[in-house]
Amino acid sequence: MADLSKLQPGLTGTVVVPVTPDRLATVVGSGNAPVYASPMLVAAFEAAAVACVEHLLPVDHQSLGMHLDVTHSAPTPLGLTVTATATLKEVTGRKLVFALTANDGVDTIGSGMHTRVVVDTPRFMARLAAKSPPRG
Repeated sequence: MADLSKLQPGLTGTVVVPVTPDRLATVVGSGNAPVYASPMLVAAFEAAAVACVEHLLPVDHQSLGMHLDVTHSAPTPLGLTVTATATLKEVTGRKLVFALTANDGVDTIGSGMHTRVVVDTPRFMARLAAKSPPRG
């Protein structure tokens, strides 16, 4: 088992995302309102969780998202900036649980929980290769 002793509850990771035209619901296909898209919020939450722990993982290991429970509670217009934060709440074996929050400088726009699992990268990539269709 990999040494995950550096992963302690209370660690945080943050990402800052400008709300640009390519991140609007109207562009990514998640609605007709010209607001920051929910799929982009999910991506920001995952990026914040990665920023929280990835640099602390053993060599040849990474974390993979496996569950998200997210509420997108307020709209954000083009031109604002979203700050997403993930706080490590629980480490159980290889399972990591994060509390999530996001704001746009005006409102809290989202929150939730995210679970990731730490994997051995070479082993994971071998499993992926075995599942992939042949190229040619």
